[in-house]
Amino acid sequence: MSSIVCQDLCKTFAQGEERITGLDRVSLSIDAGELLCLSGPSGSGKTTLLNALGGLDTPDSGSISLAGRRIDQLSRGALADLRLREIGFVFQAYNLIPVLSARENVEFVMQVQGIPAGARHQRAAAVLAEVGLAGLEDRRPADMSGGQQQRVAVARAIASEPRLVLADEPTANLDSHSATQLMDLFQALNRDRGVTFVLATHDPRVMAYARRLIRMEDGRVIEDVAQQPSPSAGRPPAGGAG
Repeated sequence: MSSIVCQDLCKTFAQGEERITGLDRVSLSIDAGELLCLSGPSGSGKTTLLNALGGLDTPDSGSISLAGRRIDQLSRGALADLRLREIGFVFQAYNLIPVLSARENVEFVMQVQGIPAGARHQRAAAVLAEVGLAGLEDRRPADMSGGQQQRVAVARAIASEPRLVLADEPTANLDSHSATQLMDLFQALNRDRGVTFVLATHDPRVMAYARRLIRMEDGRVIEDVAQQPSPSAGRPPAGGAG
């Protein structure tokens, strides 16, 4: 997937008889292979922007193009197919299926894609090993730590080999050690696979890994700066499952 281009995005939400601004004429471009953070206080618009980029929410006006394709004009079915095949999501609450094992959770998206069982098993095992969960494939979420569950969520997001991964507060439920492991993993996937990462976060630990930081306030982009990632960022992910 090549660059993402947003032009004059506006989005409001009803709150009683009032309209609350989610996005206020947001324009920006994201190059393929970037790792960037959207930051700002609650209500600043970062999650609204993330949802718009992923086709989970439609702007009231403006345009969003992914690889030259206007996603704001796609039908629901076409948007669902785009999310299934080209975009990976990592949610704050993990959103794992409790009755499925780690391997089955990772295979779920591939099953919907119609990938044959043998190929699904092989790819799920490889991706779980890549995120440091080799040997834990048959554990269910309830038998895993928060850090391990988040790694399963990441494995599920990348198993279908998307070019774009969107993550909303990915470290919110993790301790410092697990958060560092997760960000090391994101950095490695960005570097080694060329996956584009857009992360919405309050967490300074996450921001330290980004090469670009976009600050939002009241639905607007108020700062867009390049930065040097933390010296610790980019090392190979730790083998422990945290």
